[in-house]
Amino acid sequence: MTNRFVRSAALALATVASAALLAGCGGGDDATSQPAAAAAFNTADVTFAQGMLPHHVQAVEMARLAKSRAASAEVKKLAATILSGQEPEIEQLRQLLAQWGRSLDKSMETMTGMESMRGMPGMETMEGMSNLEATMDGMATSGEMAELRAAKGAKFDRLFLTMMIEHHRGALQMAKAERADGKAPEALTLAEQIEIAQQGEIQKMQKLKNG
Repeated sequence: MTNRFVRSAALALATVASAALLAGCGGGDDATSQPAAAAAFNTADVTFAQGMLPHHVQAVEMARLAKSRAASAEVKKLAATILSGQEPEIEQLRQLLAQWGRSLDKSMETMTGMESMRGMPGMETMEGMSNLEATMDGMATSGEMAELRAAKGAKFDRLFLTMMIEHHRGALQMAKAERADGKAPEALTLAEQIEIAQQGEIQKMQKLKNG
């Protein structure tokens, strides 16, 4: 009877120990997978996507204007190329931000409450702040966009090429920053794609502008 009791107790203890070991291994896997998921992207990736999204949206608007306002067939063809390249990228940027659980608009995260500060002593107007940011990344200001919308023919062509060259240069800086500091493979691939495409488009636009 004593031996049977000892064997039963030993078996129960071994079972408990095995269960605890399995549970510990399972917990280790979860702990390992969670940081891996969190490390799939970093701040540079988010900054890139949040900045490039409105950047592309404005480029698409400019390119759509060329359909009815440009005089040059070459400018219209270039605008069509920009549209076909950047419209799918806009959707990809949206998907990346949704996948990361981040806002489509960086101002929602970095400028919360700034609207309520409009008009305070020493503060710029919100439009002025937006225009300052626009000049930093090559985006057109609200005034420049209004001028482009009002232009037609050869004047539109000149404005479009001048503005889009600067716009693309801004995008190149953003793409280079992402390739230097980003982590997410999808974002890094997209940045490289943007860099290659827009470098080529800048060369074409410069030739059209100088021709």
